Amino acid sequence: MAQLILTEIWIYPVKSLGGIPLEKASVMGKGLEFDRRWMLIDDEGVFMTQRVNPAMALFKLRIQEGWISISYTKDGKIISSCEFSISTPTSDKWIAARVWNDDVKVLEVEPELSKWFSHHLQTSCKLVAFPEEKPRPVDPRYKLNNEQVSLADAYPFLIIGQSSLDDLNKKLVSPVPMNRFRPNFVFRGGEPYGEDRWRDLSIGKIPFVAVKKSERCVLTTVNQDTAEKEAEPLRTLSGYRKIENKVYFGQNLVTLGHGEVAIGDPVIPA
Repeated sequence: MAQLILTEIWIYPVKSLGGIPLEKASVMGKGLEFDRRWMLIDDEGVFMTQRVNPAMALFKLRIQEGWISISYTKDGKIISSCEFSISTPTSDKWIAARVWNDDVKVLEVEPELSKWFSHHLQTSCKLVAFPEEKPRPVDPRYKLNNEQVSLADAYPFLIIGQSSLDDLNKKLVSPVPMNRFRPNFVFRGGEPYGEDRWRDLSIGKIPFVAVKKSERCVLTTVNQDTAEKEAEPLRTLSGYRKIENKVYFGQNLVTLGHGEVAIGDPVIPA
């Protein structure tokens, strides 16, 4: 078997906003460090995503020296920017929030940041943080050791093979980039959709377990540069990647260890 190599690492600090590419990252129990530890919630405490608010794609992020910078963009131009510290918010007032069927306790980062997002999204919302010590178990049907997850939809990590995207793009009139699928890990080598069949694997020295193929939704149809919704790639994927009315692309992982992964690390399925 040809060697599989890790070629991309991504984190998405604020759920459903832009991703940040990294050369290396720390693997933690809830996911990569800083991955989806923040989110926007509406006035009822429900999480917000591009599924309903595609304009969230227009917020682009950077992380450096303990700060996350966010720029609101239109037509590729920065309209406005803000930043916040990655340290725990100073607020001590817990907010009851909801991510799908999970109830979580969160803290508002700063009222001024919430106003900034509300202004640009034209809807009332709060930017909140999910502290590391607060629990959110993965689906008990797929847990191994009572794993926890951050504010990701369901699992701590998502991996996709570049050959899988290449195969999909051969079927599309207009190719789509990998950012439509918001993976944490991308690797090169191997056959398309080979990750479907994985169970035990390692990335560098860190062991992982593939627990469930990733279900895909309308978020994959949001152009991450323009925030416009399109028919693809979900329409084409539905034609050959649908099982029992669900479309799959990529593999969800949990980890059996902590440490660092880096671009160039070998990806070794057992």
